[in-house]
Amino acid sequence: MKGRPSNWIIRAAALLALLLAAGCDMVGVKHVTPKQYATQRRSDVLSNQQLSDSTIQTLNVVALSRDACAANFPRCSNTLLYSDGLDDERRLSALAELWLAYALQTERQSKGEATNDQALNEYLQSARYAYAYLFFTARDPGERAFEMRQSQVLDFYNYAVQQAVREFFQRLPALGTGWNSVPIAGWHVLRPNTDVYMGSSNYIPKELIPAEGLRFRGLRNIYRRDGFGSQFVAIGAAPGDSDDAWREPNYVPLTAVLEFPGTSLESVLATTDVRVYAKNPYLDSTITLDGQSIPLAANFTAPYGIWLARSGFARQSIRSLLGRGGLTKAQVLLMQPYDPDRLTVIMLHGLASSPEAWINVVNEVMGDAQLRRTYQVWEVYYPTNAPVAANLLQIRRAIDDTLHHFDPSGHAIASNHIVLIGHSMGGVIARLLVSSSDDKLWSVVPARRDLSAADKQKLRQRLAPYLQFKPMPQVTRAVFLAAPHRGTPVARWKLARWIGDLIRLPITLLEEGKNITDAMQGKNATPGKPVHLPNSIDNLSDTDPFIKASSTLPISPNVHYHTIVGVHKPGTPLADSDDGVVPYTSAHLAGADSELAVPSWHDVQETPQAIIELRRILRLHAADLHCLQPEGLQRVPCAASPDASR
Repeated sequence: MKGRPSNWIIRAAALLALLLAAGCDMVGVKHVTPKQYATQRRSDVLSNQQLSDSTIQTLNVVALSRDACAANFPRCSNTLLYSDGLDDERRLSALAELWLAYALQTERQSKGEATNDQALNEYLQSARYAYAYLFFTARDPGERAFEMRQSQVLDFYNYAVQQAVREFFQRLPALGTGWNSVPIAGWHVLRPNTDVYMGSSNYIPKELIPAEGLRFRGLRNIYRRDGFGSQFVAIGAAPGDSDDAWREPNYVPLTAVLEFPGTSLESVLATTDVRVYAKNPYLDSTITLDGQSIPLAANFTAPYGIWLARSGFARQSIRSLLGRGGLTKAQVLLMQPYDPDRLTVIMLHGLASSPEAWINVVNEVMGDAQLRRTYQVWEVYYPTNAPVAANLLQIRRAIDDTLHHFDPSGHAIASNHIVLIGHSMGGVIARLLVSSSDDKLWSVVPARRDLSAADKQKLRQRLAPYLQFKPMPQVTRAVFLAAPHRGTPVARWKLARWIGDLIRLPITLLEEGKNITDAMQGKNATPGKPVHLPNSIDNLSDTDPFIKASSTLPISPNVHYHTIVGVHKPGTPLADSDDGVVPYTSAHLAGADSELAVPSWHDVQETPQAIIELRRILRLHAADLHCLQPEGLQRVPCAASPDASR
């Protein structure tokens, strides 16, 4: 027909198009940047809410797509589960991510409301497929140690466990303790297995906070241990009012693991049972699953950080210094649940301070794998308005009571070869805890010469607890940081005297002062002016009689001791230097095993150099006792005993 191409022209054009197509490259090549490569390799539903490249490729193999799975997820999951074109690792890892994606979508649609049964079931499905991938495929986890996919699946498992355990925690307390299994969201939750202790005979937390997303201002480092399980901070009930000298920790780390019972892949995928394990990472570095020892994840910084953030120590320490309420007696605060088989470090803060003085020191000790397995940390918290002698007596009694409570026989490793660490006034007190007074402090007492023998004896009995003491036999090493052993002229400055005049001493101490006044005057004397009781600032003056007399007391020969001093002005000869508060001549101690000078203001304990030195000293101490515990291995016997000597 006129105006239309003839058939041969159409055929020729088609042939030409076919030839051109055959001549085109079917595969193209392009280069990607390192950032694009890393993003593509590591991207998954947790990092950017997109399915990972591995899951997309798995869907492609069985002729599925992301959109097809979104439109009909049951068909998608069944295809993945039963297709012959996939091995178990590919199908299970893809299902773990897909179920997690749907759980996250369900929670987004709920707009922040509590996790419902549908989302909880989806999290448990994700955790189960990840669990099956890790333990019930042809290769064990160790054989895939360098594979990115296993790291992704472990993240899927840990996050799904976090969300499921949070929901279990909300629902299970209402059941009480007399149950072994409870139906939740179509699953049977088996009674949790736990060794997490939060003090006061308490194994059930009042609050459970996921640790993974926490960050802390003021802490230089967050110490974690990568591994299996979801990391939490378990918070027990707040300790009530008690006359006990010790406080057990109620903020502790917890690692949660979900186990899906079964002896084969088929039985694991068929079960609706799930068991919760709540493990204490200080005690448990591994968990045994399917006959394999699996390293447990842990976060050791988070409980400490939350405890400090909620403590209110900053305000309490100032109120305590001024005697305006708050702390009235010394307390021993345990940073971890008591362990009879760990060596003990006891830390004493300084004037107008609190356990916050040790923020990074404690975190660095707990963050060091070897030191964490070797030591437990106790912090002494005491009112810093009282005179040194009164605090010395209170602190000594508090430590003795704590040791006796946890170890009445005194034979545990925790009760022997203790390390004392004191900063500033805490360093002065720490030195007196390992010193002998004999009769050298009686010269500070202005007693009347005409006292009768009976009155002198009464006075001596009244003052002996403050002025006569022996070294603590349990302590064999001490570290003194920026400690004014011979006082400081700063305590005589006008500002210091003004603050000193604002200080109120505790009523009990004022009553004790009256009793001492009566004893000094004798029973036949007319009442006179009460004796002046010095406060802590008075005692820290370089002209104070008590500080001058106590500075000459000998340290026990059974104690190794070390000093760390601050040098505020660079270039100053060490002998003429100071830390802005304490002169070197006051902080220096002859005979020390070591002395480190650090460019620093008075808060030298927070400097990285001082913390490195403290870690060195603690390692040295443990190594001398053959107690240093390697990470990840079975605990080695410790030679610390009451009979071991310097």
